[in-house]
Amino acid sequence: MPVDADRPERTRQASIVDAAEAAVWGTQSQHLAQAALPGVLADVPVAVLVIDQAAGTVTYANTAARELAGNVGLPVPVDAWGAAAGLADLGGSPLASSASPLSLVAAGRPVAGEAVRLSPRRSSDADRANTGADEPDQVLWVTGFPLSADASDQRLSLVVFLELDDADGAIDPEAQLQALRERAVVATDIAFTITDPRQEDDPLVWVNPSFTRISGYSYEESVGRNCRFLQGPATEQKTVDDLRQALRDEQPVTTTLLNYRKDGTAFWNQVSISPVFDGAGTLVSFVGVQTDVTERVRVEDDRQAAFAAEQAARRDAEEAHAAADAARVEAERAQSRLALMAEATSTLSATLDMDDLLERLASLCVPLLADWVFVTLVDEHGAVTGTSSAHRRGMTEELRRFAALRIADLPDAAPIRRVLRSSEPVLVPEITDEILLAAAPDPALRAVMAELGTSSQLTVPLVARRRTLGALTLVAETQARRFGPEDVDLARDLSRRAAMAMDNVRLYQQEHTVAETLQRSLLPELPEIPGVVAAAHYLSASSSADVGGDFYDLLHLPDGSVGLAVGDVVGHDVAAAAAMGHLRGLLRACAWDAGEGDPGEILGRVDRLVQGLHVAPMATMIYGRVQRPSAPGEPWRLQLANAGHPPLLLRHVDGTVEMLDGITGMLIGVDVTHRRESRAVSIPPGATLVAYTDGLIERPGEDLDQGIASLVQRLRDAPVDDDPAGLCLHAVGADPDRRDDVAVLALRFGQLH
Repeated sequence: MPVDADRPERTRQASIVDAAEAAVWGTQSQHLAQAALPGVLADVPVAVLVIDQAAGTVTYANTAARELAGNVGLPVPVDAWGAAAGLADLGGSPLASSASPLSLVAAGRPVAGEAVRLSPRRSSDADRANTGADEPDQVLWVTGFPLSADASDQRLSLVVFLELDDADGAIDPEAQLQALRERAVVATDIAFTITDPRQEDDPLVWVNPSFTRISGYSYEESVGRNCRFLQGPATEQKTVDDLRQALRDEQPVTTTLLNYRKDGTAFWNQVSISPVFDGAGTLVSFVGVQTDVTERVRVEDDRQAAFAAEQAARRDAEEAHAAADAARVEAERAQSRLALMAEATSTLSATLDMDDLLERLASLCVPLLADWVFVTLVDEHGAVTGTSSAHRRGMTEELRRFAALRIADLPDAAPIRRVLRSSEPVLVPEITDEILLAAAPDPALRAVMAELGTSSQLTVPLVARRRTLGALTLVAETQARRFGPEDVDLARDLSRRAAMAMDNVRLYQQEHTVAETLQRSLLPELPEIPGVVAAAHYLSASSSADVGGDFYDLLHLPDGSVGLAVGDVVGHDVAAAAAMGHLRGLLRACAWDAGEGDPGEILGRVDRLVQGLHVAPMATMIYGRVQRPSAPGEPWRLQLANAGHPPLLLRHVDGTVEMLDGITGMLIGVDVTHRRESRAVSIPPGATLVAYTDGLIERPGEDLDQGIASLVQRLRDAPVDDDPAGLCLHAVGADPDRRDDVAVLALRFGQLH
């Protein structure tokens, strides 16, 4: 008898399995047992039998069952099949001598789970001698249930054999009942489902884990839904309609259709569905058995039509993949274009020299965009002012001849002329003889174009700030590279950036010219003073104009003395230069008017005027007045006042350098009441006085003392006989990291005779 016959309770899972075992298949026909079941159960990894209850014979055994009993001819009596398989009860008695589970199933009774022993079919004595012992008996768990109602003409039963893991030989059916009964349905490769037609849309009410493994949908994702969620775009509609009609007719049905797993992959699903009725003949459920038969269908000729639908879906996926590849290629092309534009912007904007800019533009175009390039520049009246060109094979002489001939022969039909006139691109994908003759009437020009190679041409305007600056011509040597509409947008983007950079250079050059004019008007020409050799040097930190707030001045005063000044207005641009001009004018007026006045008093007067008239922001300044010697051989006398400026340096005849410190004061523009002091210094004949602004001694990461020490060392290292101009150059040095304006004034005081 079944092991669990006397158990008072069952778990929910066991109850579902019992219901499935008692109800599955319903009133299926003999044809279904002999035709549908072999297809569904043939390759599952557990042994399965179909028994004809009326004849008491085994009518079907799948591959695993045939391996147990050998190739026994079917149909065969149940006991004969059990004997051939070597089945016995747990006591070792043949099943034929007891109420075996096979006999119970053959009688139409369900067996929820019962253990039997399997004595393996023995090999030869020689084989046993080699192994040393017979193989041990195995323990199988038998589950069976009827496939048809008692009143049907053909009464069938299904038997499933599962191997029981019993390494110690001890069988405890009571302890293992739950796990083993569940294995009868769960461990098999068959997917079982139960639906409830009494609920709306006939939803699934139970699926086993094999259904989850095959479909990818969990129990929770499946239960409560109609199983049509397995269908997809390539599922054959006629098969679905036939399946639905059988269910409406409450008839068993077996079919194969294309379903889809949760991850979207398709598989062929062989489905057998049977209605289950209660004792009153009312339909209570449908029990389904499903098996993934994809591999089998792939080789069946009669499934080619249905499989073609999947192939069509796959082609659609491949087309989508191809479209994705095309989109990726287009994205890569767009990314390359953006990279080129970014490089063009950074490269072209990094120079303020027109010749350098044109060379950079040519290097961007050749050979990446064209085999050779020709740039035409025009003024505001459209007259050609210059050209530039480059060829991937060099050909400098040919390009020079082409430029000369092209500018001399520029008819209305020439693409360059058309672009300059319309400010629109001109694309010539293929230059024919007729086009060439119209655009280049001069035979010499056509000859040099043939040498350079001219097969396809694209000319775009160079337009910036609503002004056409010229034209950019891209040329392909041969038909291997032909320009098309897609190249026009790229060339236009590049030309816009190039034109903007060119216009920036033009504006800078205009501003530079203005700045030079302003600078010449603000910085004085040093006067010739007897006994004094003077030199000055000026550098601006501004990149937009060579002007700034630093200044120097040298005066031959009415009494014959020499006035000198060096100052630095806050800022280094045109505004600072303008303020510097005001300040320098005030200083010259005060110094000239005061004559022999004290330099400290002169700086104080300048400070009051600056603050009263608001002519300049804060500034540092040194003013000194040098008196001539009263007799030959005597020193020059310097009176010096300082308004927050770095100290002057005195370089003696022997090359030693003295710092004239010890006198300082507030900056100009801070305190109008501040009283300024002066210092007297003797200057030996032949010594050189060096005045400078703080841009000469300021370095990143250094304080001013370090900067002054470096300047002193540069003056010491200068040749002893160096003149003031040479000392200015040594003082400035070679420093590319100039962050501020620099003004240097050097005065050498000679020997009076």
